[in-house]
Amino acid sequence: MTQYKMLIDGELRDGVASIDVVNPADESVVAQCPVADEAMLNQAVESAHKAYLSWRKLSFSERGAYIKKLTTAVEENAEAFARILTQEQGKPLAQARDEVMFSQLFANHFAECEIENKVLSDDDNGRIEVLREPLGVVAGICPWNFPLLISLYKIAPAVMAGNSIIIKPAPTTPLSSLKLAELIADIFPPGVVNVLCDNNDLGPAISSHPGIAKVSFTGSTPTGKKIMASAADTLKRLTLELGGNDAAIVLDDVDPKQVAEGIFGAAFLNSGQVCIALKRLYVHESIYDELCEEIGKLASAAVVGNGLDEGVQFGPVQNRMQFDKVCSYIDNAKANGRIIAGGEVPDAPGFVVPLTVVRDIEDGAAVVDEEPFGPILPIVRYRDLEDVIKRANNSDYGLGGSVWSSNLDRAREVAGQIDSGTVWINQHCAFGPHIPFAPAKESGLGVEWGEEGFHEFTAMKVVNISKAYSNPVH
Repeated sequence: MTQYKMLIDGELRDGVASIDVVNPADESVVAQCPVADEAMLNQAVESAHKAYLSWRKLSFSERGAYIKKLTTAVEENAEAFARILTQEQGKPLAQARDEVMFSQLFANHFAECEIENKVLSDDDNGRIEVLREPLGVVAGICPWNFPLLISLYKIAPAVMAGNSIIIKPAPTTPLSSLKLAELIADIFPPGVVNVLCDNNDLGPAISSHPGIAKVSFTGSTPTGKKIMASAADTLKRLTLELGGNDAAIVLDDVDPKQVAEGIFGAAFLNSGQVCIALKRLYVHESIYDELCEEIGKLASAAVVGNGLDEGVQFGPVQNRMQFDKVCSYIDNAKANGRIIAGGEVPDAPGFVVPLTVVRDIEDGAAVVDEEPFGPILPIVRYRDLEDVIKRANNSDYGLGGSVWSSNLDRAREVAGQIDSGTVWINQHCAFGPHIPFAPAKESGLGVEWGEEGFHEFTAMKVVNISKAYSNPVH
């Protein structure tokens, strides 16, 4: 069994204890993960702060060169990373390879980014400049759905902006981050990037730590609220990318056969374990039956199982807690609607859940109003467009949403009325490192990706200069 170590101050370290990492496909133990205590966290913060003092002095191109060395090393170890991801997270090997590729793409994008100072005014009386400077030590707290991608897209902009960073992966998917730590140890100066693991017990110490200037967190809304409360005493900066219950509205002018595959893919990507997956589907009554049939056929034909097995298209739910939660939502779907695909969870080891589609269900059912974060899609009938827009917006979440129509002008008008940070037209779950990703309502705060997301890892400084006392140039 491969031995994994954490990274503190450039050294690969054992933990104070270890926990099992379980393969969600069959519940076998993949490896042992070392876990840190608060003393090790303090060591990581101290080393990160020391490293930051010199790291911030490097140019953007110098910092970018380190990131590019890391992504090259990731590419050289791509197959090893993919297999680790499949075993710890569950996704099929082809999708794990895609995650490795996208992690390089995101990191390389930020490796090319720079921030130029802005001059607001410059005349005989004075000059006003707007600068952006690094914050210091940043903490990145990562979830279990895309563990390598999210670790890298927190590391890259943070260090590119001149910060040092401490990455804490989810306890159920730490191995890809620890594999990444092995590469980082040979590339980055000690302390610039640290990787610590825990057993879901270091979060409060991180979010309240006076030596940490910012927390970038991706995860659930309840946990995000706890982080925000814990960070209040130090007023540290926060980026919180939290839960979503994305609604899609299908207008009456579409051909169900043309849109079914796109909707299906957006709903069940990574077995529905995506914050911006399509989670509620509202379909006009005139095409309701036909679209339900098309999506139901796609879900019924899907092959779900162990991601290392040939032909498997969708992996298991990642962990026992989430599996139990998804099963409860399937029970809710059965009680409030009609299952047309899936719905029967096999009685076997592992957390395999068939892709489940439920129709003839209404708002008010938990599976519609809440976020299952799993392979289940409720399809809700509507008649009046104005009414369904209100229903789609009647949620505490506001991460993303989509409108599907053959008339782009009509779709654009509807999209303008959707209360979410991102609205797609005739697609869903499309994103990239150059596109700002901003949540609304209880789906979080701050921005990830794009220029705006890069700036989230900096502090604004205004330099306001008076020329009244300066010596004239002769």
